[in-house]
Amino acid sequence: MRLSKDPLYRRRRRVVGGALAALLLAISLTACLSLTGGDEEGASQDAAAADGGDDRGDGGEGGSGGGDAAVQSTREPSGESKANNAGVVLKPPATPSAQTTMEKVDYITGDITPKSVVASGAGLVIANNMMYRHTSTVYDSRSRELLETLDDGLELSEFDLSGHPGTSRGAPVEAAWTDDGRYAYVSQYTMYGEGFGKEGFDACSPSDGVGGSLLYRFDAQDMDWDQVIEVGAVPKFVDITPDQSRVIVSNWCDSSISVVDRKSAKETVEIPIAAAPRGIEVMPDNRTAYVAAMYADKLFKVDLETGDSEVLMNTGDKPRHLNLSEDGKWLYLAVSGADTVHKIDTETEQIVDEVTSGREPRSMSLSSDGTALYVVNYYEPSVAKIGTENMEVLQKEPTDANPIGLTYDPVTHHVWVACYGGSLYVFDDQPDA
Repeated sequence: MRLSKDPLYRRRRRVVGGALAALLLAISLTACLSLTGGDEEGASQDAAAADGGDDRGDGGEGGSGGGDAAVQSTREPSGESKANNAGVVLKPPATPSAQTTMEKVDYITGDITPKSVVASGAGLVIANNMMYRHTSTVYDSRSRELLETLDDGLELSEFDLSGHPGTSRGAPVEAAWTDDGRYAYVSQYTMYGEGFGKEGFDACSPSDGVGGSLLYRFDAQDMDWDQVIEVGAVPKFVDITPDQSRVIVSNWCDSSISVVDRKSAKETVEIPIAAAPRGIEVMPDNRTAYVAAMYADKLFKVDLETGDSEVLMNTGDKPRHLNLSEDGKWLYLAVSGADTVHKIDTETEQIVDEVTSGREPRSMSLSSDGTALYVVNYYEPSVAKIGTENMEVLQKEPTDANPIGLTYDPVTHHVWVACYGGSLYVFDDQPDA
């Protein structure tokens, strides 16, 4: 086990801009009215060559099941309107998502190369750009307006983190939002600057001695980074336990996961897994986690209390992403190299159904009613909508090359798709509502 580390807090606060103030006002009014009534590879030849090509074509920085953080934390079937911890009333889809057809409503470009995109469930969406871009962008999920561009260059002494003089730069990968939509934890692939040791790379193992990296925490109130936390080497996927007490991070080069206590902002334990851990889901008991180990071609079951892990099953080539139904009954596993998405019964721990979604499925996200699963197919390129009851592909829509990240926004019932070359698609899955 790795010794826990001291909490590191950002001391600077910024005045919130008019755009954010307007957004928060709109959210408050909506809540009141409702209550009363490897990843780099294949993106482009230049980007792939520069970045080293993530995860045997994983594209390393794909979208997050973390996009479902606000929905998953409740772990109750969605059948009626309910207010989340941000005070935003999340209405169930007017028509079951498995019975609707997605329609494209926006196409966002600009100074972006998004790898992952994650909705807060409270009116914001964060997208993390290609690691050498060194930025994350924050959008209003309703208007799709760009609210903030976050630079990953930080003076770490402002966070009481010593040993790294001058400006240090990160490399954003994935994000997970807290239930209240206030904070997003963003993994940094590697850190650039003084005192970080060997830089991260994809074809790594624990014996390569890659230096540890950081989680940055984004504060949606101040629209800025407000905390940094030390974790393992090349952290990728991020998840938060349903009780919101811990952040779980997969450390690609350390073949492990970090368990971070949110209150103390410290890594309390590092649990060995296997080669290239990535996707993570935590069960409603807040103790049992599932972790996909991409290079080991295995799915692990982990006890977060004891630190024990066991192989739940051998998989096909490159198990990458996981999604869990709100009640914890169904686990969905994207096996990228096999072009397959599995449906697993968490009680029997057996695969009960599967579907070929397209070529190289990567990131996935569930609709808020649990009847549809959205998947991006990296080499096709497309976004697929799958009915979860019978695991049939209901719809496919073409996208720009290399769709890699995806999130479902429960506020608008919109599906956001991040294409690594420089675009975000937004689809309305309740167009007639």
